Amino acid sequence: MIICAGNNETFDFAHPTGVGLIETAMNLTRLCLFDKPEFLLFVGTAGSYGDYGILDIVESKTAANIELAFLEKKAYTPIDNVVSAQTEQRPDVIVNSSNYISTDAALCRRFLKLGVAIENMEFFSVLRVAREFDIPAGGIFCVTNYCDANAHADFAKNHAAAKEKLEAYVQQRIREELAHV
Repeated sequence: MIICAGNNETFDFAHPTGVGLIETAMNLTRLCLFDKPEFLLFVGTAGSYGDYGILDIVESKTAANIELAFLEKKAYTPIDNVVSAQTEQRPDVIVNSSNYISTDAALCRRFLKLGVAIENMEFFSVLRVAREFDIPAGGIFCVTNYCDANAHADFAKNHAAAKEKLEAYVQQRIREELAHV
């Protein structure tokens, strides 16, 4: 099953689950309870902490839920804040998820030191629900912006092109997978 966030980030080939951590967790849980998919593929846009450029395509099976206050040692969490569907023994791109968009470029560079490269509001919930239901999962993202003071303006400027690029990329991957069947 291919899923996406929703609102202004929908695709003809994907089922929208909601925007942010909470809507995604609730709606995806409901989907999995009533019609458990064999695989979950999340498709969406992302902000870059600096290692990826605008309109780069990034694939991942690992997500984190790290708030900026954690980086400043002003918060902690007693729960596991990294989840992975990664089965290979290779490094994976870690996607950070929060209900907030990061805009402090200096602070965001600290994510890179932790091995976290991009942010997307929904992906942590997707992987956490997938783990709960024992469903293999992954994500494909297109970078719309850097996580800096211009994040929202750049997102708005690049969103349509990112959606087009994602759609073409996913359609090509589907054709490749079908050719192997």
